[in-house]
Amino acid sequence: MKKLRGFILLVLSLVLFWVMLNGSLATDILIVGVAGSLVIAFMSRDGLAIFSEFRATPRAFATALLYLLFFLKELVKSNINVARIVLAPSLPLTPGIVKVRTRLKSSMGRMLLANSITLTPGTLTVEMAGEWIYVHWVAVDLVDLADIDAATEGIVAGFERYLEVMYG
Repeated sequence: MKKLRGFILLVLSLVLFWVMLNGSLATDILIVGVAGSLVIAFMSRDGLAIFSEFRATPRAFATALLYLLFFLKELVKSNINVARIVLAPSLPLTPGIVKVRTRLKSSMGRMLLANSITLTPGTLTVEMAGEWIYVHWVAVDLVDLADIDAATEGIVAGFERYLEVMYG
C-alpha cells in the first residue's frame, strides 16, 4: 500500500510539474505528460524518497513553506556575509572544518539539511557520519570550535527546526 501511495504521488507530482512547465491544460499536453510521468514512475520503482518520508500533514506542508522562506533569508544573509569577507581589503578568512550534531533521523531530512548547508554561501557539507556532520566554514572564528552545541546552533539548528516537522 505504501509503494502504491508513493507511486501515485510521484505520478501526480510529475504531471503537475509537466503542466507547470507547459502552462497549458490542453488534452494533447496532458496525455504526453501523463504518459511520460507513468514511464518515469515505472522506471523508479522505489518512488520518490521525498514523498515516502515526508509527513503529509497540513502542519508539514505549512512548515515546508516556512522552511523555504527561512532558507531564502539565510541565503541572503550568508551572501552578504561572504561578500563582506571578499570585499574587505584584509580578506578576513578563517576557514576550517566544524563538527556539528543533527537530531534528524530521516535520510531525506538529513540530505536536505546537508544540501541546505552546502547551498548557503560560506559553508559546505564535507561528510555525514552518524549523527555528525562535518562542515567547511569560511568563518570559523564566529563560533567556539570546542563547543559543539554552539556550532550546531549556529549552523544547523535553524534548518533542523523545520525539517523535524517535515521529516522527523
